[in-house]
Amino acid sequence: MKKNKKMMVVFLAPALIMFAIVYVYPVIRTILMSFFSVERPSAAMSTWSFNGLANYQKIFSANLFQNAMMNIFRIWFIGGIAVMALSLLMAVILTSGVRFKSFFRAMIYMPNVISAVALAAMWIYYAFDQRFGLFHNFFKALGLDGLARIKWLGGDMKFWAMLIAFCFAAVGYYMLIWISGIEKIPQDLFEAATIDGANKFRQFTHITLPLLKGTFKMNLTFWSINSVAFFVWTKMFSPVTTESSTVVPMTYMYDIVFGSKSVRVTDAGAGAAVGCVLALVVMIVFFIMNRLVKDDDLEY
Repeated sequence: MKKNKKMMVVFLAPALIMFAIVYVYPVIRTILMSFFSVERPSAAMSTWSFNGLANYQKIFSANLFQNAMMNIFRIWFIGGIAVMALSLLMAVILTSGVRFKSFFRAMIYMPNVISAVALAAMWIYYAFDQRFGLFHNFFKALGLDGLARIKWLGGDMKFWAMLIAFCFAAVGYYMLIWISGIEKIPQDLFEAATIDGANKFRQFTHITLPLLKGTFKMNLTFWSINSVAFFVWTKMFSPVTTESSTVVPMTYMYDIVFGSKSVRVTDAGAGAAVGCVLALVVMIVFFIMNRLVKDDDLEY
């Protein structure tokens, strides 16, 4: 028995050491850094100057950070409703016995295989271009000149253009998770409901939806994490300078930590505070979902 314990320690030690170095230490350092005045992330701890909650006061009083938090909330809430609804609709259709379902699954999921940079470039130059874009030509062909003249990449419309592109890319990922949840539901329930005279809509609302609470919990958790990590898309839609219409907390953090055209003096302490705030937001969402979706609700 002692020999087995020693072998377990020998095999687990390298993984635990790497986990502590790569994950635990950076997390602890970031939390500590958020309470100190630090110019660069790599600065030695001996050069740090304690300033309490000043970093948090700084970011919450900054208009750009307030815009960033509002943008990320709109991405999470509005985009989440759109993505969850569309992905669930696709999952239900593809698990209803439709022909060529494997082909359609692959096509819907394909945007997740393509690089986000390439996908964003496709939307910017092919779909949203005001003179030759897909939307411009589509609305013009229908005689809707007002819609054809929309400047998708100008002003506040740039945010909605970015959100549309991001949601398009995300639907396939969450669709597969919904499908995995639907396929776990015993078919006997649907057969019994059919015998009792329940149509497809009633089967969906009274069987499928109630038994997908756990899958919804998982999807919402992943969506929250992916929304908080929103970075590449805003950089693609605002590559030169950070704009208020597309700024998100991650880009705000990047600018104040590494500097930009508008930020000349870097502040790694404030950047660490941003990271702590985002982590806290995800934890709150996860806690709320655990409270709302009980383990008893997942049993069938």
